[in-house]
Amino acid sequence: MFDQNLVFVLFSQADAAAEPVQEASPLFTFLPFIMIGVLFYLMIVRPQGKKQKETRAMLSNLQKNDRVITVGGIYGTVVNAPKDSDDVTLKVDDSNNTRIRVQRNSISGVISAEAGAENKE
Repeated sequence: MFDQNLVFVLFSQADAAAEPVQEASPLFTFLPFIMIGVLFYLMIVRPQGKKQKETRAMLSNLQKNDRVITVGGIYGTVVNAPKDSDDVTLKVDDSNNTRIRVQRNSISGVISAEAGAENKE
């Protein structure tokens, strides 16, 4: 009885070893990582680069009398924005002509004329 079980086990192991094991192609192994990288680029890197390009264009096109908002939440009107300087002078109060100098990078956006009229009301 013992010999029959031993022979059965040995033959079953021999059959398993005789079958060749197929290894996955390296392409299929790394395909999920490649897909994650492509998705990361399309969903995060590309839109962020596009937004940075728009921000650089907006900051380089600042002109006198543009209504802007800073990253600190200060609303103002551009008084002086030389192209060769990183500083921009803003008028923040019309009644007593209060002006502040801020860095060009601290301006978060240009406000349209309609939005500026709403803020004054």
